[in-house]
Amino acid sequence: MDEVGQIAHWIQEASEERGNAVYLADARSPRRVRYRDLTAAVADWDKRLTDADVPPGATVATAVTDPLDAGPALLGLVATGRVAAPFDPAAPRALDRRRAEPDTVAVLTDNGLERLANRVPTRRPAGVLLSSSGSTGEPKQVLLSDAQLAYVATAVADSHQLGPADVGYCPLPLYHVNAEVVGLLATLRARGRLVLDRRFSRSRFWATVDAHEATWVNAVPAIVALLAEDGTTTEDPARIRFVRSASAPLPVPVLRRFEDMHHIPVLESYGMTEAASQITVNPLDGERRPGSVGLPVGGELKVVGDDRREQPAGEPGTVLIRGPGVIRAYATDVGAERFDAEGWLDTGDLGRLDEDGYLWLVGRSGELINRSGEKILPREIEDVLREDPGVRDAVVVGRPDPVLGEVPVAYVVASTDDPGLPDRLAERCRAALPRDRRPAELTVVEQLPITGTGKVRRAEVAEMVRSSGLRGAGSP
Repeated sequence: MDEVGQIAHWIQEASEERGNAVYLADARSPRRVRYRDLTAAVADWDKRLTDADVPPGATVATAVTDPLDAGPALLGLVATGRVAAPFDPAAPRALDRRRAEPDTVAVLTDNGLERLANRVPTRRPAGVLLSSSGSTGEPKQVLLSDAQLAYVATAVADSHQLGPADVGYCPLPLYHVNAEVVGLLATLRARGRLVLDRRFSRSRFWATVDAHEATWVNAVPAIVALLAEDGTTTEDPARIRFVRSASAPLPVPVLRRFEDMHHIPVLESYGMTEAASQITVNPLDGERRPGSVGLPVGGELKVVGDDRREQPAGEPGTVLIRGPGVIRAYATDVGAERFDAEGWLDTGDLGRLDEDGYLWLVGRSGELINRSGEKILPREIEDVLREDPGVRDAVVVGRPDPVLGEVPVAYVVASTDDPGLPDRLAERCRAALPRDRRPAELTVVEQLPITGTGKVRRAEVAEMVRSSGLRGAGSP
């Protein structure tokens, strides 16, 4: 191996300190990976890659189904100085596109390691190469170095007070930055245990959490919403210190329903691939503010107006971030306009800071609906819809209108079979929203297009609306 990075050091230290302790556990089988196994896995991966003529700095695309294979493989690639580019095994087209890129030297799948012919390695810092979520537009390539990953994982472990006694449960995909940093790496840093599940199951959730004696849960709003509908709960709510919610806004009514039902605190957070996951989080000790994504952790954040000057407390604007975990450019020659000379990244998110520095997100700049020159934030309509317990999820997008330019239209996923839901939601909107902000059409659909972490693909929804609309169960 070339110069050993921070993650390789963590693996070596954890093996020496807690060699016999379990690092990873399979939620659906008795399989375990102990800390001492990681050291052997790193050595094995270095030999396999060297024998296959995949040198340090080379990019290896991965698409591995079993999380207890995928996790050690990702760590082994980074710890041996390579660049791991993880993909969803159920989305072969994305993997094929990465395979076709000339900088991809090898591909790791359930069938093994394949060295691609006639590929000259592009030398890069050890780390992971990821795509941004693409929920609002074209995904961009993000290269996160070993040092950036380690820095943010340390911030996550510190802010969540993770230690060797903690057992995390993570049903999120390992091809996403959240599961990689908040799950794998923060647990490694804390010398704790992580239970990996290849998918979320509402019917099995609490039994799995109890069987493994989990002390915290890594979740997304879609999971929290489903659990808020289910009267089944844990045998010991006091054991679970918190449920962490990330990836998308968590509606306040959903948070309150979950906490009232299960008596477990939810920590809302904010992150993005470009920042190696976590940017802000509500404090574990201290005031949690429902609807806010919390305070900055490990980096800087400011909210600016159109003139790029910082906004006063309470005034909305564009969220900018910078810090050791934030990239300074994309891996390909795109998106340069989002970075400035001082290292600030324009997140594309709109938000406001309160007087105590808590961040409140209100939407994304590209989501604004322009109705006769009046800018409408979809989230203010979505929050009204989600207040109804019959709504599991909701998305509002703009539909072209020959007179008004755009009008808001809403699509909701119902939590129960309720024919009266559209009329009830229409009445709720009439009571809570000005006329120009009420949806021109409201449709109940069975599902919405989502990313692997449950974030609605707004760009896809908007395109379907522009073309032929989404087919649903009815509208008022």
